[in-house]
Amino acid sequence: MQTETPTRQPNLLPQLAHTRNPGMALDLDWVANVQVNTSAVERRTSSLGGRRSVKKEFQAAWLLKAISLIDLTTLSGDDTAGRVKRLCAKARQPVRPEMLDALGLPGLTVGAVCVYHEMVETAVRALEGTNIPVAAVSTGFPAGLSPYHLRIAEIGESVKAGAQEIDIVISRRHVLTGNWQALYDEMREMRAACGAAHVKAILATGELQTLRNVARASLVCMMAGADFIKTSTGKETVNATLPVSLTMIRCIRDYQDRTGIKVGYKPAGGISKAKDALMYLALMKDELGHPWLQPDLFRFGASSLLGDIERQLEHYLTGHYSAANRHAMG
Repeated sequence: MQTETPTRQPNLLPQLAHTRNPGMALDLDWVANVQVNTSAVERRTSSLGGRRSVKKEFQAAWLLKAISLIDLTTLSGDDTAGRVKRLCAKARQPVRPEMLDALGLPGLTVGAVCVYHEMVETAVRALEGTNIPVAAVSTGFPAGLSPYHLRIAEIGESVKAGAQEIDIVISRRHVLTGNWQALYDEMREMRAACGAAHVKAILATGELQTLRNVARASLVCMMAGADFIKTSTGKETVNATLPVSLTMIRCIRDYQDRTGIKVGYKPAGGISKAKDALMYLALMKDELGHPWLQPDLFRFGASSLLGDIERQLEHYLTGHYSAANRHAMG
């Protein structure tokens, strides 16, 4: 069964940014009382594809929206300045100009470019003159096990180099041992070190064992002032999943209900197909509504997703699928 037309064709115009999350005092009673019905969560997400199918021009509109929400990412040990510059060129022009003209959206860009600290200055220079922010992964990414003072210092260095967003990794041991005060204090200090840069808290959900732990970690990070909560580093065995996403975004909804503050969401790792992006967009629309379909509140952490979206858009325009090498990152 397809959705109604207003739901299926998203507004592609940007929305004004919301008030930044100031955080709140740690509420241990709220954290302790969190419950997650795992079977209900899995049942809800498993039915999503059949109930939220989109086709033709509606699918094209949703895929264009997805492009505007991508944090185009390279986090490889063999990253070079040349690779990052090519990625930034792709961020500026994510789809061939003639295709965007035909689709009525010339000038479309991705949401951000995400790199290691070493490549922040290169990315900032390559994106000069655009509104595309640079995000830096930080705090001993991906394990988060380097000395604490160095993790805090790394945030400051990335902000100084020009990063406007910092993706930090939490200490998973605090979640696994239930040390919520330690997680709160850590997140609070990392948020302060970011200054004006927005902070995305990476929970590494594949390592947290239960959905209840995911929910509790999500709430504590939001209480400590996280602007976004993010699923994964992309380096875990299990990364973003729909059940984890539903758990996290319902925590976002609960936090907004209690505080009036909107917090963003970023699924990352393993999202490489256009059909997967559509599922996440449908989930966000159903659970949180239109405000969370804008770059200030929703991002995809992805490197190969853009290529598949391009292929789907070309198929929509021409009726033919092109080879993947026609849509390379650089």
